[in-house]
Amino acid sequence: MARKKKELPLIENVEIVDIAAEGKAIAKIDDMVVFIPYVVPGDIIDLQITRKKNKYAEGRPVRFVSYSPNRTEAFCEHFGICGGCKWQILPYAEQLKYKQKQVTDNLMRIGKIELPEIQPILGSAKTEFYRNKLEFTFSNKKWLTLEQINSDESFDNMNALGFHIPGMFDKVLDINKCWLQDDISNQIRNFVREYCISKEYTFFDLRNKGGLMRNIIVRTSTTGELMLIVVFYEACRTKREDLLNAIADKFPEITSLLYIVNEKANDTITDQIVLRWKGNDFIYEEMEGLKFKIGPKSFYQTNSKQAYELYKIARDFAGLTGNELVYDLYTGTGTIANFIARQAKKVIGIEYVEDAIEDAVYNSKNNKIKNTLFFAGDMKDILTQEFIDKYGRPDVIITDPPRAGMHEDVVNTILFSEPEKIVYVSCNPATQARDLALFDEKYKVAKVQPVDMFPHTHHVENVVLLVRK
Repeated sequence: MARKKKELPLIENVEIVDIAAEGKAIAKIDDMVVFIPYVVPGDIIDLQITRKKNKYAEGRPVRFVSYSPNRTEAFCEHFGICGGCKWQILPYAEQLKYKQKQVTDNLMRIGKIELPEIQPILGSAKTEFYRNKLEFTFSNKKWLTLEQINSDESFDNMNALGFHIPGMFDKVLDINKCWLQDDISNQIRNFVREYCISKEYTFFDLRNKGGLMRNIIVRTSTTGELMLIVVFYEACRTKREDLLNAIADKFPEITSLLYIVNEKANDTITDQIVLRWKGNDFIYEEMEGLKFKIGPKSFYQTNSKQAYELYKIARDFAGLTGNELVYDLYTGTGTIANFIARQAKKVIGIEYVEDAIEDAVYNSKNNKIKNTLFFAGDMKDILTQEFIDKYGRPDVIITDPPRAGMHEDVVNTILFSEPEKIVYVSCNPATQARDLALFDEKYKVAKVQPVDMFPHTHHVENVVLLVRK
């Protein structure tokens, strides 16, 4: 006989006191910390504990006794269900305050190193419609809200095109309006969904793996160019061509209409053949007169305007005079490498994605930049003492690693190469702090500049300048 699950308590009149590192808010009950989503400091709530551990618990608000004065109304109809933009209920100035605190806490608590005064965070000029890339998923299992379930409405059609519900890999929330990307993204998504439903196209079954329609990816740029990638699971030529023609007719502003037939288990397209239906197989982004080619698989900072501010800070921290050899680690499509090339003697970029390096080489050639050199491969395998002996000891290293930070072998090779300056750009201040502690034997932190790339989320970028002791 199964043991009856212990009922977890409901606690009344609990005050929310802080924000945690991953964006949830914090309440303290006796000596226990409780993490709660969709509330802000100053709210007083009745709290249902949903999960209890020895030193912490998780919960959800069941009733608001009173609202915090530091709270604003969510502007998105999907808030609280979609899982994105969880900080909409915090005024933007408050969001920046907590992001600044997150950077400071991580560098001090994890890094445990001597720090200069941390510069005030640079906020994003655009706080809505700021992303240049979104991916939407087709599903034949639409997520129903409690209001929908309790309504008299019947749901004969369970097809959806939108975002995955957090923690539910096979459930998708049907998105009507998303505030993250230019509204053309909403128009395209809603048209494609309605067309496919009207023509009885099958939506993907995420659990059992079947159905025609799998994903769409929308990419926009500040140059006004527009890319749409339609991902099919089944290779049904007639239906595929009918849909692509309908999209092309409805949206002549699409400059790059591409498609993929992805029959494998996961959604990643890095190993897939991308086919062109209309227009180019790329779009351009522009920065200070430089044009950057962005293909369907290219990485580019998803907030284009704020990326420009981020790169200017990195360039300023590097303090280039025109005589330096610069290594740009995790170079992606060579955006930073090409952006700083005019101020350096030579820039060497390293990146593990071969397609990205092809774009980086193209971007240098297209912009008539002749002092860059790019290498594709795993960073810890490429950046070795032998590599430095062959290509030269860098005066400056700029590194922009993924969220996991840098492999210890890479840190050790940088320490061996002893550049005068290291500019460390990070999207995860926690792993950045860990790596900074490893550099502490030879380098001191001279400047710290947080940058907000993702308004209404807890994510924050941080740029650190290290100088040799």
